[in-house]
Amino acid sequence: MSVHQAPSPTASKATVARMEAAMALGSFAIGTGEFAIMGLMPDIASNLHLSEPQVGHAISAYALGVVVGAPALAILGAKLLRKHMLLLLMALYAAGNLATALAPSFGGLVAFRFISGLPHGAYFGIAAVVASSMVASNQRAGAVARVMLGLTLAMLLGNPVATLLGQYFGWRSAFLLVGVIALCTIALVWRYVPQRDDEARSDPRKELQAFRLPQVWMALGIAAVGFAGMFCVFSYLAPTMLEVTGTSAQMIPFALAAFGAGGIIGNIAGGKLFDRLQFRAVGLVLLWSIGVLLFFTYAAHALWSVMLGIALVGSMIALAAPLQIRLMDIAHEAPSLAAASNHAAFNLANALGPWLGGMAITAGLGWTSTGYIGAATALVGLGLYLLARRMKGGH
Repeated sequence: MSVHQAPSPTASKATVARMEAAMALGSFAIGTGEFAIMGLMPDIASNLHLSEPQVGHAISAYALGVVVGAPALAILGAKLLRKHMLLLLMALYAAGNLATALAPSFGGLVAFRFISGLPHGAYFGIAAVVASSMVASNQRAGAVARVMLGLTLAMLLGNPVATLLGQYFGWRSAFLLVGVIALCTIALVWRYVPQRDDEARSDPRKELQAFRLPQVWMALGIAAVGFAGMFCVFSYLAPTMLEVTGTSAQMIPFALAAFGAGGIIGNIAGGKLFDRLQFRAVGLVLLWSIGVLLFFTYAAHALWSVMLGIALVGSMIALAAPLQIRLMDIAHEAPSLAAASNHAAFNLANALGPWLGGMAITAGLGWTSTGYIGAATALVGLGLYLLARRMKGGH
């Protein structure tokens, strides 16, 4: 059974565009909800009488929710129609964020952030399967990239707006906004995502069996290690700009916007690259990643170059769509679980990168050491890619 079903003969370009836009709004909600807490950390700490490291536990709780929820919900929902699963996942995301806005204590905040993280990976995974099933075979990565465009738009627009809103009206208003966007997504998915009763249903046992394939683990390894460098640099961008570039704090939001702009370009480029080069696109993006991470170590010393450098680091998100389609191809008996697990792997990268960067900075290697550490993780990812190419099925 192949993951890719022929597009519906009645599906016009306008129908596909509306469907992709509806699912991309969900991506926007998830991207805004995931990162808004970082910009509002001081506000949350002050309001709940916590330290900032304690608020950091709520960020970790969200990432843990993604890692747990991505495979678990993909398996539990394997028998459901994909449209129905998208609706349920976005309802859970709306509930988790609205509950976060009402969190009375530190314990409640951590619990509700964990719940908010649960549907994250499964939503992206199933949305990728739906998007790729509605277009021609050689256009699948582009369709997945367009759905994920909401995530990069969240970096460019959603997070600054949520942070600004939270600073003026209280941090709870930011999560209220995310909950409202999630509810709007439910309405649009209900209206514009077609319900295909003829779609191939997944067997939970076959979904799990796909994880006996070495190539599945190689792809997940590339995501978890090869992508860690982006998070390594991004997590310590603010102190690097203050301590190394010597700029004011007012310039940091502009750098975040540059990162988001780079992410949008990289997201589109990654989809187009895979449609043309297939798995070779992954190796090309990893080589690019090594170069831009090394460039950042030099770019950090001047304002104009650090803006360019962080935009180039943002373009590393080009790795996401190719790995998503790669997993869906090699684990074709488990498309939803494979695609969802890709996001769990990227969240492991989100944990690994800052941890390695923090160790290097603590060891006295300086703020720009994050670029070198990041390039090293991308190099390891490239090694895993070359190993995957040599293994059986690694075409």
